[in-house]
Amino acid sequence: MSEQAFKNAQALARVPGSVVLNAWRAQHGPETTGRINNLNETRQSLTVQELANIIGGGAVSNAGPVVNETTAMKVSAVYACVALIAGAISTLPMPVYERTPTGRSRIEHPYWWLLNEQPEPDVSAAVFWEYMVASRLFYGDCFAEIVRPSFRSSSVSSIKAHHPLRVQPFRDSEGSLWYRVQPLVGAEYVLHPADIIHVPSLGYDGIRSPSPITYAARQAVGTSIAAAEYSARFFSNGARPDFALTTPGNMSEEQARLLRATWGERHGGVSNSHLPAVLTGGLQIKELTLSPVDAQILETAKWDLEEICRILGVPPFMVGSTEKTTSWGSGVENMSRGFVKFTLLRDLVKFNQEFNRKLWPVRQRLFVEFDVSGMERGDLKSENEAFRIAQGGSGIPGWMTANEIRHVKLLPPVEGGDVLYNGVAQAAGTAGATQSGDTAPKPAGQPDEGAS
Repeated sequence: MSEQAFKNAQALARVPGSVVLNAWRAQHGPETTGRINNLNETRQSLTVQELANIIGGGAVSNAGPVVNETTAMKVSAVYACVALIAGAISTLPMPVYERTPTGRSRIEHPYWWLLNEQPEPDVSAAVFWEYMVASRLFYGDCFAEIVRPSFRSSSVSSIKAHHPLRVQPFRDSEGSLWYRVQPLVGAEYVLHPADIIHVPSLGYDGIRSPSPITYAARQAVGTSIAAAEYSARFFSNGARPDFALTTPGNMSEEQARLLRATWGERHGGVSNSHLPAVLTGGLQIKELTLSPVDAQILETAKWDLEEICRILGVPPFMVGSTEKTTSWGSGVENMSRGFVKFTLLRDLVKFNQEFNRKLWPVRQRLFVEFDVSGMERGDLKSENEAFRIAQGGSGIPGWMTANEIRHVKLLPPVEGGDVLYNGVAQAAGTAGATQSGDTAPKPAGQPDEGAS
């Protein structure tokens, strides 16, 4: 990285907001952008996404409601899917491994504490990972700053997560990627790609990724919000079909307004849904036609649930919809393995590769990787059967020692537990042994002890 390139990046970072937004401000003048300028007086910059949220509140769906990260959280399907994926990843350990000639081995390393216990002083590791995964699902990208002891140091002292709207990737005149960070407190600054964790989503264009919620799931989320609002209003009126009050005479506008207000006050709401109506002055109630499909709000909710689950990669049965079976097989073991393979791995691999190339850009001997063995573990009976096969027996060689199995179960090693069962050789050596302690027969041609 040249000194001139770093100065150019700093100069670009001093310009608040985006180039397009600044040009728009200059063209329209302060009299038409007073609200925006007032916001910039309190916060040194305003991102394009934040401006869109201020003006339009987010992406408007065809159903009417605005869909953004805040409104999407109110949809139970979105909340459940994000909580499931983020919560599952936040519980996985991330050991540090060392490559060996025979494979790999776990080692003790200072980075283990950052990745599994406390990445920064104010946040635990579980909260950090949950925040990172949720940010990627809601905003398309997640960012975390790699804090080093000094400018010249290659070691890592902490890992600080940033809100996606407070990190703006950009490219300089030479095409190099930089990151402008707008902290909650203090002036903004620029980070080199080596000092930041950036995990994008599908649709990454080299700078940012579209939000799966506001891009792919916009219509499904908007329909869910509209259906929930319609359902609430439907039941607030006693879940009765629409009707009209008719009279043979003519009523003035003031009389019609007074009648509507009086009727709503006395008969609106679930608590008043069964009160008898007393009609005078020739008034009659005429029910309006209501299709049975219009009252089936649950059918719309089911469709929205499947659509949201499909976009986020979560099978509906894992968020409480048990009407349809899964093709992943039966049993917790098969379902957990399918969830890891088809849903979590696309996030886990991205995090593994991003952290490895940023934590150890030169020392390729060390690496980190999420351990999913605990999530793929089956019931106790199946697990014990698998360990029995792994240890070997009945002439079948094993591929795990007793102490290796005890290590997986977090048990201390035992004496003699590091010997790998060799199957055929050990079976032949013990074939003649009996419970009474008789020894195996000697090879042919060898005299017995005491023979003359």
